[in-house]
Amino acid sequence: MSRSPRPALLVLEDGSAFRGKSFGAEGEAFGEAVFNTAMSGYQEVLTDPSYIGQIVTMTSPHQGNYGVNAEDVESGRVGVAGFVVRHASSRASSWRAEETLGDYLARAGVPAIEGVDTRRLTLRIRQKGAMRSGISTVDLDPESMSERVRQTPGMEGADLAAKASTGEPYEARDVVGPASPAPGRIFRVAAVDFGLKRNIIRLLSQNGCETTIFPARTEASTVLAGDFDGVFLSNGPGDPAATTYGIETVKGFIGRVPVFGICLGHQLLALALGGRTFKLKFGHRGVNQPVRDLETGRVEITSHNHGFAVDPSAWGVSAAATWDGTDGSAGPPVVDTARGRVALTHWNLNDRTLEGLRCLDVPALSVQYHPEAAPGPHDARHLFARFRELMS
Repeated sequence: MSRSPRPALLVLEDGSAFRGKSFGAEGEAFGEAVFNTAMSGYQEVLTDPSYIGQIVTMTSPHQGNYGVNAEDVESGRVGVAGFVVRHASSRASSWRAEETLGDYLARAGVPAIEGVDTRRLTLRIRQKGAMRSGISTVDLDPESMSERVRQTPGMEGADLAAKASTGEPYEARDVVGPASPAPGRIFRVAAVDFGLKRNIIRLLSQNGCETTIFPARTEASTVLAGDFDGVFLSNGPGDPAATTYGIETVKGFIGRVPVFGICLGHQLLALALGGRTFKLKFGHRGVNQPVRDLETGRVEITSHNHGFAVDPSAWGVSAAATWDGTDGSAGPPVVDTARGRVALTHWNLNDRTLEGLRCLDVPALSVQYHPEAAPGPHDARHLFARFRELMS
């Protein structure tokens, strides 16, 4: 598809304006301005449901070099509200490519802008925090766009999980094929879809899990009636504290069935245990994030996509004490909750945020990062085996 690029404008709620050229769909998009530090994987970013409601800037300057294809998607649709890059390749140089990045975004109806100083934009977001923003090929007046951006809702208090979820239950084998018998016994798993990535169900399948996916608003009683061996809580977009139905559902699982949560699933498990969450200044989005498991001392190189985090101070734990040893423990801090003792197991080495927990009196664990992604490239995949151990 050949198109003459039109002028485009990106505006942040603080009035910062960035001019460039449109290379996706024409029109307008509004969402939270965030950045991703990965050098590749743009198609996985675009189709990750956790990015619903966000305008994503890629910090690596060249995007689209290897095009897009139908195999590398993480869901059935493009989730981002808009896309921002320094340079978008007009050609796809890969034997696997089926179309260019620009054509893909245009077909999906997603506005995108190139020619932006993404370094300056990223620094702005780091300094001021994630902000509301807008992309337009129609309204090229920064003052007008800035005013309209400030009238859009922010991410705090936004319940987006149900929007990202499936509408009806379905079987994973219909998407990724039958579960592998290689690990031994086949386990029946119920996955609650708050914005599920496709590679998660693929790895569950490879680890011998026959998975049924349920919509986000499914009640715990419905899942428990299916007599599953375990429950998986998926990643997803929005404010975890606003996902009240998810919190109530997870409460119904705790102590009744083994639970494994990733990203939003981790946050919902923490909230169900009586914890709290908070919004990070600019979030963690990208790869090569170092996370230490305090139970093993091992550092995992991980992939992240989240703007909220679990607050350990809700349980009286100081992140600083966890690192300098003043808590008097060589292992992870252990806190008391209404559902028993919980070890705060994983911590981010960049900013000391809590990245994982494990219940000691009931079978449940969770991590904030994405073990199904491939930085490392396989540092965190053992967590799927740990889920199998819980179900055993």
